[in-house]
Amino acid sequence: MIIHPGDAASSEGLFRSERAFRVWRYGVGHSQLLLRAVPDGTDSACLDLLFEDVKAMQLVTHYESIEIRPAGEGEAQQILDFSGLASTWRGRYLAVFLRSRSGSGFVLCGRITALQGGDDPLGPPGGTEERDVVWSIRQ
Repeated sequence: MIIHPGDAASSEGLFRSERAFRVWRYGVGHSQLLLRAVPDGTDSACLDLLFEDVKAMQLVTHYESIEIRPAGEGEAQQILDFSGLASTWRGRYLAVFLRSRSGSGFVLCGRITALQGGDDPLGPPGGTEERDVVWSIRQ
């Protein structure tokens, strides 16, 4: 289920999925974090959550039934303090919480995109595969 900002339920969350996600990759050079839900008996395609321009994060290794919700004013300030960034950068980044049955965490980033596609959890041997943008948000 995708919740759009401005909807009545948006105070609860921005994005929600019943699928199980794992931390798949973090690249320091491009500051990208990838959480991936691999195909299972119910879903035949991968579902990726790509966090770009990551400045801070605190994660668990897997998320069963994930919800992404915006950090409140005070929470966002705590995340900014944790990141070490000056408060003048606040307007450039999204502070979000990741909640699930298996644990929680947070990410401070510039953009989040949900991408669906591909049936091989490791990807094709030659490189990229076609995926559809399901949802995206940026500050």
